[in-house]
Amino acid sequence: MESTNQIRSKIPSQTPIIEYCLYARKSSEDDERQAMSINSQIKEMNDLAVRDGLFIKEIRKESHSAKMSGQRPVFNQLLGDIRTGMFTGILTWAPDRLSRNAGDLGMLVDLMDQGKLQQIKTFSQNFSNNPNEKFLLMILCSQAKLENDQKGINVKRGIRAKCEMGWRPGPPPIGYFNRSFAGVKDIVIDPDRGSIMTEMFRRVAENGDSGRTIKRWLDEIGFTTRAGKKVTLSIIYQMLKNPFYYGEFEYPIKSGIWYQGKHPPLITKEIFDKVQKQLITCPKSPWGEKQQLSKDFLNAELAKET
Repeated sequence: MESTNQIRSKIPSQTPIIEYCLYARKSSEDDERQAMSINSQIKEMNDLAVRDGLFIKEIRKESHSAKMSGQRPVFNQLLGDIRTGMFTGILTWAPDRLSRNAGDLGMLVDLMDQGKLQQIKTFSQNFSNNPNEKFLLMILCSQAKLENDQKGINVKRGIRAKCEMGWRPGPPPIGYFNRSFAGVKDIVIDPDRGSIMTEMFRRVAENGDSGRTIKRWLDEIGFTTRAGKKVTLSIIYQMLKNPFYYGEFEYPIKSGIWYQGKHPPLITKEIFDKVQKQLITCPKSPWGEKQQLSKDFLNAELAKET
């Protein structure tokens, strides 16, 4: 007669069910504008789970870049829940949805090494806790990081080339707008605001108008930005200090790298320099100095009376 232990040994052990978290992510950054939408990712992976009989315990999604390690709150919470045993698998559209940096990738592989993350399943691949599949996962995520780094270098190179051609990246200051014509992009004078900017500089340079005087004048004539907003006093001072109006620009700001612009200037360098002299204010007295002078003056007057 067979013993109880012998009978139990013949009963096939059931493989523990992997409890998946379906993780969907999309960033609004330029490098991921072509990525599948979050809803599409969820639909495709839900269909795959039904087809393969996978158990999805929870669906989590976020709109956040994966370039930097530890910056995604939903992903960080997912890692924490895997450590506590809430999930044993991750279901996601592609490896780059999980990581585009070495730090997050390292934490995923570490959870696999600990046996807490049994499987990462994407639309076309499976990654389990074995050397070959973990190595492939690291290659694919590292490739995503390489693409990010190369795109960053290419973007910087393109911006630098644009500056060297004389065109400032980004939106120009008030009085100009970016124009795209026949595939060529340039910066032109705003016909509704350019002449007003020229007059603003002239009033400060020749009449000595203050920023508040300029603001009152702009408000009186109903001047607004292209977005229909009134110009604040701080923006007026920013414009008066911006060398872009006479033809030069610094990029990036405070980098010390200057370029000669190809856009038509609204003022001359001479007018700009006069405005800068008008903007120079007398240095303020140190705190408490006026109070001390008042006391000294009072003591001197009292001494005269005695």
